[in-house]
Amino acid sequence: MNKLIFLDTETTGNDVTRDRLCQVCYKTTDGIRTEFFKPPIPISVESMSITHITNKMVADKAPFAGSAMAGELGALLNEGILVAHNAVFDKAILEAEGLAVPKYICTLRVARALDPEGVLPQYKLQFLRYYLDLDVDAHAHDAEGDVKVLVAVFDRQFAKLKQEGLSDDEVVEKMLHISTTPMLFKKFTFGKHIGKDIAEVAKIDKGYLQWLLGQKMAEAIPDEDWVHTLNTYLK
Repeated sequence: MNKLIFLDTETTGNDVTRDRLCQVCYKTTDGIRTEFFKPPIPISVESMSITHITNKMVADKAPFAGSAMAGELGALLNEGILVAHNAVFDKAILEAEGLAVPKYICTLRVARALDPEGVLPQYKLQFLRYYLDLDVDAHAHDAEGDVKVLVAVFDRQFAKLKQEGLSDDEVVEKMLHISTTPMLFKKFTFGKHIGKDIAEVAKIDKGYLQWLLGQKMAEAIPDEDWVHTLNTYLK
């Protein structure tokens, strides 16, 4: 089985076209590593309010590009598999810093796939932590704390898929497939049609689906699952 690299990043903001890294944490079988970096643009106030990482805190830090961690992480990603929650964001941020991410597992998408009936109201990392009653000693919105929760969520998902009679390698391959394959939602878990079947809403309020599709497409990284779902029901 390829080496798994559990990773979380804290960034200057959520726009992958311009925002950059200010903290990186990753965990492998060799241990956990965390570092702060001085980004090429200022950390936004909104980001500081969430991560509590300020521009003063990183003023004397080295940039991520060209750092020892960048070199080591790049080598790990070249040979292993990135594991992240909402991995498309971390993948885009890492690629903006010059690192390639050939393979990745997205625990957000796996969580959705393991909930085909849409029982869970949301799939955010910290929500899953408490919904699944995971015993993790970690602070939210800190890269190292989030990595600890990420590992716990992954382990629970891995165990769930193992119940299908799959080998370890087969579970990883299934996670890789899920992570790169858009899925079809059945119900709305938000908005004015919360709890309703999307197929039924498409018949009575097609305009809402068209509006929501526009909202999703306007996001910095459009949610592939929702874009796929809405396009399917709008046909």
